[in-house]
Amino acid sequence: MPVLDAERLLRYKVPGAHDVYDPRDTILYALGTGAGLAPHVDELNLVFERDLKALPTIAFVLGTPGFWAMDPAVGLDWPRILHGEQSLVLYRPLQAQGEIIGSTRVGELADKGPGKPALLRIYRTLTDESGAKVADITEVWVLREAGGFGGERALAGPPPVIVPETPPTHSVDLPTSLQQALIYRLSGDRNPLHVEAETARVGGFDQPILHGLSSLGLAARALVHMHCGGDPMRLSSIAARFTAPVVPGDTIRTQSWQDADRIVFQSIAIERGVVVIDGGTATVDRFANPPATPSG
Repeated sequence: MPVLDAERLLRYKVPGAHDVYDPRDTILYALGTGAGLAPHVDELNLVFERDLKALPTIAFVLGTPGFWAMDPAVGLDWPRILHGEQSLVLYRPLQAQGEIIGSTRVGELADKGPGKPALLRIYRTLTDESGAKVADITEVWVLREAGGFGGERALAGPPPVIVPETPPTHSVDLPTSLQQALIYRLSGDRNPLHVEAETARVGGFDQPILHGLSSLGLAARALVHMHCGGDPMRLSSIAARFTAPVVPGDTIRTQSWQDADRIVFQSIAIERGVVVIDGGTATVDRFANPPATPSG
């Protein structure tokens, strides 16, 4: 990737998005995270329209214009972008159908130096048709070899979460399928890195990899089973770092540590012994307070 043109990127206005989604979309998203593959967990409420409930991480595919980094106006070498971090804070549970409006903006940049990565933080706010806030989403992209433009060396924020050294309090193994990336992309992320071998090689991978957000959706499913009694509407926030790609077909072990209302988690591709999601945090039944409405 050439040195980042920071001014060009910061000038870019990410298109807004307006989505009306229905039970079919909700089921398709859940299938794209691997729902229904594991015989040892009951996920009928994620994939069957009777008593259907939305996995909260469906927020990641709502109110977004898709993989907008592919727009030539952005000036990014998009096959060499890695997904570094992702977070979701909900103001209320998402329903199995509804109307969502998304507003996305380019945030802060960090420069790791010439020949090294640049980091880009992106913010997205979701509201419903009445204008009420539904969710806040933040993500960090790693722009490989785009450093050297000048600027801060690191993004502001709290230090990374470190998982405890004690044995986890909960653990569950969930499979992925060879077709999972093919299904997940139908929810809106059409980056060919996840389906086409040639594009994957350009991006530095031996084969197409699973979308990071599909992997995080899988981890969210694990948390729902471990901490929410199988009810996805109780998961109120989730955040994590992506540390290695998931290869379709991997089995992912998500293990968690709970201390009062604080949950820390990590996900491992067990056949390869690779940590794929690290420093994850989540909350249950702790939805954010909506912002105050200005008086007058």
